[in-house]
Amino acid sequence: MREFVFALEYEPDTNPVADVLAANPDTSIRSLSCHVTPDSLWRVDHATGSPEALEELEEAYRDATYFADCLVKDDCGAECETQVLDRSNETLVVYTYWDRTPVCTSIPHLALEYLGEGLLFETYREGRRYRWRIVLSSDASVHAFFDALGEEVGECTGMEMIRLTEVDPERAKADPETSLPDAQQSALRAAVEYGYYETPRQIELSELATKLDIPRSTLSYRLRRAEAALATTFVDADASIEALTPEI
Repeated sequence: MREFVFALEYEPDTNPVADVLAANPDTSIRSLSCHVTPDSLWRVDHATGSPEALEELEEAYRDATYFADCLVKDDCGAECETQVLDRSNETLVVYTYWDRTPVCTSIPHLALEYLGEGLLFETYREGRRYRWRIVLSSDASVHAFFDALGEEVGECTGMEMIRLTEVDPERAKADPETSLPDAQQSALRAAVEYGYYETPRQIELSELATKLDIPRSTLSYRLRRAEAALATTFVDADASIEALTPEI
């Protein structure tokens, strides 16, 4: 099995969900499940953010012109069902379903056509960036799929191929950075590069935020989330090593 990771970058006013995420940098969406058949697509997404951002996000999901993952720019005539499964101050869980019309297409539908059945999808959205991870068989034609995707998305969306590798659970465990959202990775790298973690500190948080052109609160949030994730990974890994070490 291999994993293929790539990302789309939406231009303004081309995707209502991306517009909301871009306006609310502390809001993100990850997929809990994503399923496709030749005739339909359904998925469950988990969003986190402020109550105000989640309210905007819910409205974007219900936008009459928005179909989850449909790549058709104009009205494709599809019937779309959107249902909120859970809602709290900082969490929104949304179910979407649509029946495909002759002109509809999507990333999962293209993957089904070019990569075959038995695919696993994982997605993460933050800002205008939409990252996909597809687990597929080793003999699937990835480049044919990616070329077809490029033709479908057109000029409104940028594309980036991130990696194509064999599935290796041990490598993923050893590399906690791969589990961090892109914005948190960028914040950590910048903090290290500019000496935020040096002793004495070479730059203050507000100065670093100015250099990155983001609000101080946003940078603080991203660093805290990243630090918490890395600390948890370290403790879990240390506990695993202790469990494997025989008592003397």
